[in-house]
Amino acid sequence: MANEVKLYGATRSPFVCRAVIALNLKGIKYELVVEDLSNKSADLIKYNPVYKKVPVLVHNGNPISESLVILEYIDEVWNGVPILPQDAYEKAQARFWAKFMDDKCFPAVFKAVISHGEEQAVAEAQEALQFLENELKVKGSKFFGGDNINLVDITATFVAFWIGAVEEALGIELLPKDKFPKLTEWSDNYVNCQAVKDSLPPRENLVAIYKKRFGKA
Repeated sequence: MANEVKLYGATRSPFVCRAVIALNLKGIKYELVVEDLSNKSADLIKYNPVYKKVPVLVHNGNPISESLVILEYIDEVWNGVPILPQDAYEKAQARFWAKFMDDKCFPAVFKAVISHGEEQAVAEAQEALQFLENELKVKGSKFFGGDNINLVDITATFVAFWIGAVEEALGIELLPKDKFPKLTEWSDNYVNCQAVKDSLPPRENLVAIYKKRFGKA
């Protein structure tokens, strides 16, 4: 049977980038179908009628939606570099932090962005980010996954790359190095991983998008 893989997404989305990193990490050949999020295609709506959002992975005609679900699917279907730990407890912990990233961390950071760096919103974002800083201190490892990246690292891509673009675009500070030394060091190591580096959009494009979308008139 043919192994046809398509990824419906938008290059500026950190959620789509998660799937791109996982596919590149596993060495999977795929077609990226770029979506105009202001005019979504009939295929996207057909494949994800519930949320009508990217990313959607289509594997041999079968659609899989939601970035965390896609990451686990990729890990289960294809051999190669593991994304989830094998140990049951470590796997549960990785899922916990991945969910924390989406449920707590991303919304707090987004609130700080749309508030243009309002003091209370930044404090709330940094409170969420502090949990990640503490986790890296406890682990004492290069990545959340230990010596190699895993589900948590990939889920935190927006911390490593998107936050810096937002800081530059809006002139705000969410991740100061003196307050988050471990998270800053992790970010540098993470974005320099080859599979990650090959998957990230041009930083200047993100900066331009965020200046236009969130910059003060």
